[in-house]
Amino acid sequence: MAVTLLCAWAVPAHADSDTATLDQLKQLSIQQLMNIPVTTVARHPQKLIDTASAVQVITQEDIRRSGATTLAQVLRLADNLQVAQENSHDWAISARGFNTALANKLLVMIDGRTVYTPLFSGVFWDVQDYLLEDIDHIEVISGPGGTLWGANAVNGVINIITKNARDTQGAYAEVGSGSQLNAVAGARYGGAVSSNTYFRVYGKYLNSTDDVLTDGAPAFDAWHESRGGFRLDSQPSARDTVTLQGDVYQGREDGPTGGVPAWRRPVAPTCSDAGRGNSPSSAI
Repeated sequence: MAVTLLCAWAVPAHADSDTATLDQLKQLSIQQLMNIPVTTVARHPQKLIDTASAVQVITQEDIRRSGATTLAQVLRLADNLQVAQENSHDWAISARGFNTALANKLLVMIDGRTVYTPLFSGVFWDVQDYLLEDIDHIEVISGPGGTLWGANAVNGVINIITKNARDTQGAYAEVGSGSQLNAVAGARYGGAVSSNTYFRVYGKYLNSTDDVLTDGAPAFDAWHESRGGFRLDSQPSARDTVTLQGDVYQGREDGPTGGVPAWRRPVAPTCSDAGRGNSPSSAI
């Protein structure tokens, strides 16, 4: 799939000065690399080297360099996950060899909030997406975590951690297109309400065409989705922080049933059309 992405953004008021370049990372020792802070293992920040579990961290730099356009594609960067794409819009993601379309043994969270559906306690990955530029990092924990996180965390935990609104000030926009990905576009704006309260709003649109079967025929699984949301972060005191956020989405998906979707089928001529000579049957 050929995809071309064009990005443009305004310089934010609070640049992330802690982001290391690739050349800087090459100069770090193993001990320094293991000092990356993670929070999901023990529910409080600790160094990666001090955690009692096998953890992989997908950084914002990893996401940017991957060229991914959805969260499901980003998770392919984690070696301890099995990521399988079923069709244009459906994914099966799990760990430890228990992967199915309805896998429900892997806990997935966004900023500590579970995102599983109550239908089968699993995740519909086609409706879990975000503006990837606003993701700070993703922590992927191998092995059971039910003691801390509940019954869903049998095979592991995925925690997608987004950036604080303070770190996403200013305007950002991205657009892209390709042979299968018809269009992807996103925009975000961040501002300050007061000296200790910041906000951002975002929107994202994605339109993908049909997959192609081995015989060259379309799979009729095209889809499109649009979503938007906001986040507000405030620090009323040195000890306390408050976060308020919300998201909304809508979309449409074609199901790969082997036939032509009803809305794509040609409309059969009616009797009135035949009487006007608009179809071959009008000559009878």
